[in-house]
Amino acid sequence: MVVLATKCYVEGDARDRALDGMNSLVGNDVGELAVEWTVGVRDDDFVQVDVTGDDATVARNVLAETWGAIVAHDEGFVAGETYVGTLESWDAEGFVLDAGEEVHVPADELGLGVGAPEQVVERFGLVQHLPMAFVYGGDIGDPDADPHRLADAERDRLYDWQRGPGRLNVNSATRGEVRATVNRAGHAQDIVTVERLGLLEQSVVCAEGTDPPGLLAAIGSYLPAEMRCVV
Repeated sequence: MVVLATKCYVEGDARDRALDGMNSLVGNDVGELAVEWTVGVRDDDFVQVDVTGDDATVARNVLAETWGAIVAHDEGFVAGETYVGTLESWDAEGFVLDAGEEVHVPADELGLGVGAPEQVVERFGLVQHLPMAFVYGGDIGDPDADPHRLADAERDRLYDWQRGPGRLNVNSATRGEVRATVNRAGHAQDIVTVERLGLLEQSVVCAEGTDPPGLLAAIGSYLPAEMRCVV
């Protein structure tokens, strides 16, 4: 079994479609290995994949590398190691990531430039449940523990978003749903691709000359989801 660092937090038909899509994505990742798998969702909404077969260990490692993995409670975190959690909330104090347990990244450990965490969220187009890599500082109560911080690779990824032609980030929708929405709104020619960030978190990469806020206004009425532009 491997618990992936991505969530399925929608309900009803949307949940069924998301899990069908997740099953296909797992097949793309490990379908050539000698394994069988079952995709499910834990009570905390993290996606769980049960894997059996001769190549089960290899398959679990591939899935963990592709999606990130949530650490089992009986394993615990190791100070100085990099993990993945989902962005659950933010306030003046910093970010709260869900990595199987809450991990608080202080505002001065975000490493994403000046401004309050709320401003960082707006500037980088961050949406709730976005998978993000962080470095675990140490256990609460340990006097020698360092604060948790965003991983260098995570900071680099977000800065790269700002250097490109523009992005519109979306949550609560699959990649196929976002693509279909852009097409339905008549803006297929205004994007380069839809990049998958998590199961239900996507990044629409704009074509040169496309204004991300304008794209948001054009497709917003078609897609009931949280959307933010990368500024």
